[in-house]
Amino acid sequence: MSNRYQRFVHLHHQNELLTLPTIWDAASARLAQACGAHAVGTSSAALAWSCGHADGGSLPMRALLQRVAEIVRVTALPVTVDIEDGYSDDPLEVATCVQHLAELGVVGINIEDGDGDPALLAAKIAAVRHILGPRSLFINARTDVYLRGLAHGEAAIRMSVERLQTCARSGADGGFVPGLQLPQDIAALKEQIPLPLNVMWLPGMPSNETLYAAGVRRLSAGPALFMHAWASASTATRALLSGTLAADDMAPDYATFNLMFSSRP
Repeated sequence: MSNRYQRFVHLHHQNELLTLPTIWDAASARLAQACGAHAVGTSSAALAWSCGHADGGSLPMRALLQRVAEIVRVTALPVTVDIEDGYSDDPLEVATCVQHLAELGVVGINIEDGDGDPALLAAKIAAVRHILGPRSLFINARTDVYLRGLAHGEAAIRMSVERLQTCARSGADGGFVPGLQLPQDIAALKEQIPLPLNVMWLPGMPSNETLYAAGVRRLSAGPALFMHAWASASTATRALLSGTLAADDMAPDYATFNLMFSSRP
């Protein structure tokens, strides 16, 4: 069992929220490490966009593996990877993909049900566990009940609970419910699942302290950091084109950047 994996598991059971910056390449991973993050996870959307592909299963597997290898190489932090639905409806193909990621050194994955049959996600998780054998990997099972509006109110809580309980029985270590925001809904859901609960940052999100008190143990950023970075780069590019670009006093100089990527993490 790797030290990074052990650290990652511990972060889900400490007395404060695990706030997970979502990254998309080696530079964003090193930035998160420099900012004090304890672990990082890829955003499937941000990673796909940064490779020139749309989100939603269109990223070629070779591109995913190449990018993840680059990320793991430059950071000492535990890295977990969002693999959408595993890029296949065949549980064995999904398990093989995860095996390749585990061999690169990642400590966990997110895998989602989307609007498909929740039993298929459970089968994929079971297949991953089988192919990995004794190898440790944190499987974060994501259900999109809220994100896709598959149900509302108490029905959404019940549906999410049923799906995550099934995933837990198949070998999941965590439950991810993007779109879940209200503290009372979080608390009602968390009472009924045996897994550390992960939610995704959205505008209007309660404070980290409120989320933790309601039962959340992991907060990830989805594509938000990539979108913020895009907005900042867009502003600077427009300034360059208009002849008004000024030095950013907050940015490191060239030598600092180069040194950061000249040394091992």
